[in-house]
Amino acid sequence: MKKAKIKLLLLCLIFSIFPANAQIKIASVLGNNMVLQRNSEVKIWGKADPNKSLKITTSWNKASVTAVSNENGDWVAKVKTTEAGGPYTVSIESGKEKIKLENILLGEVWLCSGQSNMEMPVIGFPYQPIIGSAETLLQADNQNLRLFTVQKTPMSTPQDNCIGKWEVSNAETVSKFSAVGYYYARLLQQKLNVPVGIICSSVGGTPIQAWMSSKALDTFPESFKKSSPEARDQNRPSYLYNGMINPLVNYAIKGIIWYQGEANRANYKDYTDLQKAMVNSWRADFGVGEFPFYYVQIAPYAYGDSESPLSAFMQVEQLKAMALIPNSGMVCTLDLGSEYWIHPADKETVGKRLAVWSLSETYGFKGLSYKSPTFKSFEVKDSIVTISFNNAELGITDFDKSVDCFELAGEDKIFYPAKMIKMNNEFRKIQVISDKVKAPVAIRYAFKNFPRTQGYLFSTTGLPVPSFRTDDY
Repeated sequence: MKKAKIKLLLLCLIFSIFPANAQIKIASVLGNNMVLQRNSEVKIWGKADPNKSLKITTSWNKASVTAVSNENGDWVAKVKTTEAGGPYTVSIESGKEKIKLENILLGEVWLCSGQSNMEMPVIGFPYQPIIGSAETLLQADNQNLRLFTVQKTPMSTPQDNCIGKWEVSNAETVSKFSAVGYYYARLLQQKLNVPVGIICSSVGGTPIQAWMSSKALDTFPESFKKSSPEARDQNRPSYLYNGMINPLVNYAIKGIIWYQGEANRANYKDYTDLQKAMVNSWRADFGVGEFPFYYVQIAPYAYGDSESPLSAFMQVEQLKAMALIPNSGMVCTLDLGSEYWIHPADKETVGKRLAVWSLSETYGFKGLSYKSPTFKSFEVKDSIVTISFNNAELGITDFDKSVDCFELAGEDKIFYPAKMIKMNNEFRKIQVISDKVKAPVAIRYAFKNFPRTQGYLFSTTGLPVPSFRTDDY
């Protein structure tokens, strides 16, 4: 009964934005303080009386376009944006009615989505801090950075509208906004020197299926399209897409950052295909081309059993997805995990790593280090394994900490702890040996929920090497 009342209240809130006796109404993602994607064609849309003519005027180019509502009262207009700047206004008129949106900026617009590690605000969760949040809030005032949080609204059918509003960056608004999303947007704004708008649509503890449309799930087994009667609405297939993504698809974006995966560890074998299908679906729905999709590999965490390899299997699948999804990139957080907290406290590093990837690949900045070294190949000689890496131009380092998370296996497929040996004459490679494995055939690195190690492998610029394995056991 309580759940039904909550759903009814959410529906009432959504429909109150588009009331039945409306004259002119606009979607809630459009409003004062918004950022519109620069140098593009953007949509302005909403509700009106059926067959109503509307005039939309934009102050940045002093141009007007017209739109006519259909028999259901839906209307949409396409307007051209120019170079970054503002503040500007947008006016929507029909007869004697007029809506004027103010303090609008033209710049870069990004969407951040996922589960709780994306949702986690700058101020943190109860008993779970964000490193540096007090200083972040002290420096949060920025008229050229705008934030929009989509209220948690799981729905059984696709919705046209959501609940939220655009806010200017300051200590109060930033404190409750996604930490990863904020740090990402802040660095983009600083480096690009243009306005940036960031939309957060994230819900903790949710599987990827909840964020996929029913159409995107069509080709998957029935088990991915159903949920138990006891499941929370936010965990049901397509419910979050319906209530929190579909209402945004008319809004022109530059790209998406994604932080999710913890809730899909049990079905890690299917995750690469699920993520690829979700991205393809979102790109088709937003209709702005093959936009950039940058995502975070889940961090180490015990999940009740630090020695289990389950999350490492997921990490490997996440890395595979980068090769299958065009215009995508993955940042590694192997060095940021916590054994007893699923939410790493250092969200600034996560946001920065995503932003540096975006600055390099999307915006063409040169000379930045953004790709982690990854496993390339190995060879065995006299029981010693020599490992080579990609993206390791200046070599691999352990920052003088013992790397205790290698394992080797022989033909018996039993993995034993292995010791790493530095190669003085070859800084792009490392060697691994175990006195219990005389003829190694397989390697695993950092392949536990939470590896017991003093240190990890990094590039010389401080980017961690992701977990890897050479077996398919």
